[in-house]
Amino acid sequence: MSAVSNRALPQGYKLQNYRIDRAISRGGFSIVYRAVDDNGQVVAIKEYLPSGLVLRTEGSRVHASSIENLDSFRFGMKCFFEEGKALATINHPNVVRVINFFRANETVYMVMRYERGRTLQQYIQGNQGMLPESLIRHVFSRLLNGLREVHTRRLLHLDIKPANIYIRTDGSPVLLDFGAARQVLATRGKKITPMYTPGFAAPEQYRDSESNQLGPWTDVYGIGASIFACFAAFAPQSADSRMREDHYVSARKLWAGKYSDDLLSLVDECLKLDIMARPQSVLQVQKLLMQKAEPPPKPLISRISERLADLVKR
Repeated sequence: MSAVSNRALPQGYKLQNYRIDRAISRGGFSIVYRAVDDNGQVVAIKEYLPSGLVLRTEGSRVHASSIENLDSFRFGMKCFFEEGKALATINHPNVVRVINFFRANETVYMVMRYERGRTLQQYIQGNQGMLPESLIRHVFSRLLNGLREVHTRRLLHLDIKPANIYIRTDGSPVLLDFGAARQVLATRGKKITPMYTPGFAAPEQYRDSESNQLGPWTDVYGIGASIFACFAAFAPQSADSRMREDHYVSARKLWAGKYSDDLLSLVDECLKLDIMARPQSVLQVQKLLMQKAEPPPKPLISRISERLADLVKR
């Protein structure tokens, strides 16, 4: 039997002092709405609604899909609420701003500043990968300022991917859609489908027994995979598959001459399966990204032509 899709709140629905405009995204864990508050300010509201645990087929209130799921739903709701509470203390230009969080309809809502722009994923799709190195360094070096602030608060993102990296209309990046509560919920019981993104999730995110090994290096893996996608237009081989049979081809081999060696080497280091072989902090990654990039070596035929031109001038 196929799962019943949870209904989104209808247009015009009044949720405390916010009026729902429309649903703008939905996934297995939540629905995000565009809404307007009583002062006319546009906001984004994320509703905790794990499809594997709860149902809302009519009305506004949600309920656990079974008695067995009730405990997990409540535990996940507590994690989601605590995550919103922690994120509300962060006011950084490169991290999504949480401005309110509250309980209603037997679930939890997180109110965030509404951002205008495009996701990095949209940029990648529009260019079939091969984004300019200058853009990659600009986006990620600034994004990591925000991620450093997150890690300072003893939080992890755990779902870094191009779809969760938003580039505002002024070109500044912002990190969206934290997955820490999802990860805690996914490791609590085998009935819950893991809610990480294959290709961008680190190997330690795939095993319940390794949940205590999560750390800044886990987000570093996501950063490496996201930069890889900027080159390739797709994610690298998923970490669980790599643990069985690793077919990862190094970025230095795939894009030699198209990007600087130090950027390609950084991606390879971030995507190491061994936790200890990766950069251990965001600061390490950021320092390498902020180095002045050396231009890729010119093709041999170009170098020969330039050499011949020099000889002719003499």
